[in-house]
Amino acid sequence: MADEVLLLDFWPSPFGMRLRVALAEKGIQYEYKEEDLSNKSALLLQSNPVHKKIPVLIHNGKPVSESLVALEYIDEVWKDKTPLLPSDPYLRAQDRFWADFVDKKVYEIGKVLRSTKGEEQEAAKKEFLECIGLLEEKLGDKPYFGGETLGFVDVALIPFYSWFYVYEKFGNFSIEAEQPKFYAWAKRCMQKESVSKSLADQKAIYDLFLQRMKARGIDQ
Repeated sequence: MADEVLLLDFWPSPFGMRLRVALAEKGIQYEYKEEDLSNKSALLLQSNPVHKKIPVLIHNGKPVSESLVALEYIDEVWKDKTPLLPSDPYLRAQDRFWADFVDKKVYEIGKVLRSTKGEEQEAAKKEFLECIGLLEEKLGDKPYFGGETLGFVDVALIPFYSWFYVYEKFGNFSIEAEQPKFYAWAKRCMQKESVSKSLADQKAIYDLFLQRMKARGIDQ
């Protein structure tokens, strides 16, 4: 029986993009269902009753929630196709650590960076660039975090490239100018079709973000 794979997602979500990249990298055919987060589908609420959030990967009728959990699931189920996690237990643990770092630092600080002003925003910008610096050290001289090919950390991190323009416009800085090695890694990832066709357009996300701010009566 052929695998039935369904992804419940929302196009600007960096967490959903992770799964899109992983499925594309492994050549897995899947059905994509766009969710309206202001009117969540019964399927989403049924599939993720605890958090009620996207993304949810549904494989042969069985839902898997939380993007890093689903990312590991994809890697384990289709382990013979472009493995993302290394076979060595210690290296796997290190990759899990850095993927968690992306969620707890890059994503969380990015939220502060795009939603504050003045001293708070400057502090967030400084911390954001420090985090990128740590990731640059982790990358070292390798083309990807996974070595010669995309790995677990690459797939966890590269979706935030779609949000770079938002961070830069609101924070009034250039990631390329501040962290050129990191930016070069992102551009290298974007040369892969599995990445470029899975990530949302930077300007489209910026426009959506502006619309939402205006709808809430917030000035840029």
